[in-house]
Amino acid sequence: MSAKLRTRRHKVVLNRSAGGDAGITVLLVILGAFMFLPMLYTISQSLKPLDELWMFPPRFLVKSPVLTNFGDLFQLMNESWVPFSRYIFNTVFISVCGTFGNLLLASMAAYALAKIKFPGRNVLFQIVVLSLMFHQTVNQLSNFIIMSALNMIDSYWALIIPALAGTMGLYLMKQFMESTVSDAVLESARLDGASEFRTFWVIAMPMVKPAWLTLIIESFKGLWNSGASIYIHSEQLKTFNYAISQVVSAGIARAGASAAATVVMMLVPITVFVLSQSQIIETMGSSGMKD
Repeated sequence: MSAKLRTRRHKVVLNRSAGGDAGITVLLVILGAFMFLPMLYTISQSLKPLDELWMFPPRFLVKSPVLTNFGDLFQLMNESWVPFSRYIFNTVFISVCGTFGNLLLASMAAYALAKIKFPGRNVLFQIVVLSLMFHQTVNQLSNFIIMSALNMIDSYWALIIPALAGTMGLYLMKQFMESTVSDAVLESARLDGASEFRTFWVIAMPMVKPAWLTLIIESFKGLWNSGASIYIHSEQLKTFNYAISQVVSAGIARAGASAAATVVMMLVPITVFVLSQSQIIETMGSSGMKD
């Protein structure tokens, strides 16, 4: 017997009882609250005075919240012999350049693999899939040798160039283009005289907006959180994450500043994610689907 169907906002969906909807909602709320606990604990730690930080048994929530830890953190940052604005500039520059470059190269490569037929494209895509098996840490030695041969050690490019070759974004964009971008639309653009790059930029890219927004967020988050690097030795080129880790590494007296630093580092990625969460959900839901 076929399932009963009903429409909701012009979409056909399977009919569920009110009790089933309520049960799913309650379950999602419980799971969401559970996943929020680490963030809540981190924020609570940053607001605790020093005596509460070392209380035993430890207390999950702060009893007497203070902002002293944030004041101590900014005071320590101002005492750094390298201007702290320099660390912030380094992080922003590396994050923006690496993210933009990764987006551009991954999108163009994904478009070629998904929509242009050429000999060996399946082999190339299998190489991309195989590369996903290797963690970033495994590639550090080979990246160091390559950067050293190119005389890019101790420069911004030592962090930017490896970020351009990130294959996770390429895989994501390729899968999304295959399921979203119609071959008929691209062929119509070509018949109208559009060049291949114009077809890619004007037709394909707007259709996969959720995918490249997700790629921007993931790439930016990884670069923003990059700390001390084996490629950079000069203090003037270090990142914001590295600077904070140095500030708070002086023992238990800076435990409060360390907790405040963790919250500061979380703010930017979390803000970007919250503003674009709907696009991320759409990408993850569609990247593995076929027509």
